[in-house]
Amino acid sequence: MKNFTKFATICLIMTALSACSLPKRPALDTASWMVAPERTGTPYKPRTDLWLKMGPVTTASPFDGKSLVYRLGDQRYEKDFYNIYSALPNEMIGSATRQWLNSAQVFSMTVGQGNSFFPYYILQTSVEEFYGDYRVRPEAVVTVEFFLTATDPKKLNPVIGKNRYTKRVALKDNTPQALVLGQQEALAQILKEYEVALYQYAGNLPKPLGQ
Repeated sequence: MKNFTKFATICLIMTALSACSLPKRPALDTASWMVAPERTGTPYKPRTDLWLKMGPVTTASPFDGKSLVYRLGDQRYEKDFYNIYSALPNEMIGSATRQWLNSAQVFSMTVGQGNSFFPYYILQTSVEEFYGDYRVRPEAVVTVEFFLTATDPKKLNPVIGKNRYTKRVALKDNTPQALVLGQQEALAQILKEYEVALYQYAGNLPKPLGQ
């Protein structure tokens, strides 16, 4: 009888604890994507032995989060919380730009924003559009503006060059994978064009501070 009473007490305690716990919810399936175009081909012949530092990369809202963004109307944008980027768009694009320019060898070296070296030249980037446009036909849309500046406080206008690019890449279907691949292709096209402009700037840079 004592064993039965003890067993019943344990059952009551377990029932009470079960009643207080949160209900079980099915796990949501999410997919993570990375936009990381890689440069191929022969690097440039060096025009400068100086190096470039990546400055801030800013991303306009609503494209500044990890969720993929779909444009469904002229004023209607929708975020996909089940398909996300592996990193924030500004981090992905900043990293891809730095690696691309190092492969191009426009400058002797392109370093990240966290580097402690004092820079002579800084590249700041503004991502204005980064989404999938599904209003007419599926397209990846990427717009990036680059600002190359010199770190000379005596210079009235530190901007060496400002370049803005918009690319639209048709998608093969409506899947998130197709959108990410389209964005990667659009960013690759932008970087391929910008490296040409940057190479021209590198041949006529203002003298570094103190020289």
